Amino acid sequence: MINRVILTGRLTKDPELKYTSSGTAVGSFSLAVNRQFTNANGDREADFINCVIWR
Repeated sequence: MINRVILTGRLTKDPELKYTSSGTAVGSFSLAVNRQFTNANGDREADFINCVIWR
């Protein structure tokens, strides 16, 4: 079974693409995802999610 996650957010910087010694592509990036609610001050906060993708 494969887990599936769908995140909608903003890239915090340009994605990085690297290759393993066997030639497999590995990408990494960070997403800023807004929370659906506001904090006690009425501001929206964001969670920063580090992502790694293969192939």
